[in-house]
Amino acid sequence: MIEGAILGASIAGAGIAAVAIGYQSMSPTGQWFGKTFNSLSGEPRLLALTYDDGPNSRCTPRLLEVLAKNDVKATFFVIGRHVQQQPALAREIVAAGHVIGNHTFTHPKLIFTSKSQTKNELQQCENALTQAVGTHSNLFRPPYGGRRPSTLRVARAMGLIPVMWGVTGWDWNAPPAAVIVEKVSKQIKGGDVIMLHDGGHSAPGADREQTVKATDQLISRYKSEGFEFVTIPEMMKRASPAEG
Repeated sequence: MIEGAILGASIAGAGIAAVAIGYQSMSPTGQWFGKTFNSLSGEPRLLALTYDDGPNSRCTPRLLEVLAKNDVKATFFVIGRHVQQQPALAREIVAAGHVIGNHTFTHPKLIFTSKSQTKNELQQCENALTQAVGTHSNLFRPPYGGRRPSTLRVARAMGLIPVMWGVTGWDWNAPPAAVIVEKVSKQIKGGDVIMLHDGGHSAPGADREQTVKATDQLISRYKSEGFEFVTIPEMMKRASPAEG
């Protein structure tokens, strides 16, 4: 009976460990597998808007208009194949003063890809960005937030900085703008990296109009409360040596 109890405890312990490892591989704030940038503590009136899965001709231009109207610069993590299909739109993002970063070429779950596949995904996106816009940031965001230790090692070996988030609007299913705003607002503490979407990973043309509307409302609300919106590189510059 004792041996059975020990075996059962071992199995239970292994199960708990597997769950914890699985959580850390997808958690935007988890740091078990390597350091990533996801927020800036000690900056209660600082926010960074980030957008994934573009460029998207259906909604990115409208989003750029909203950001310009509010005099806010954001960070866009783009999919390489979308950049290849719409290089002029990628150039428009950069020309407007926003930061553009690597979100892989096809948006795979990197926890399931080999080192060589991961490197190929990142390199193809880098190539697409260089061809479309020339010099760009060295920021990288893994699709779905999924990464393993090897994922981050590959990225860093390529000179890329992994960037996650601490706040999300859960907008990939295109809920109403009011819902997006409410979800984001419940998570805001200050020094936050906010993750939203201006595109969709499966195909170009995703409807992100509710995200565009939510962006306008969020900027208006938090500017009125004294918040400043910055890009990820700007936020990193303000980080202490321990945080950066």
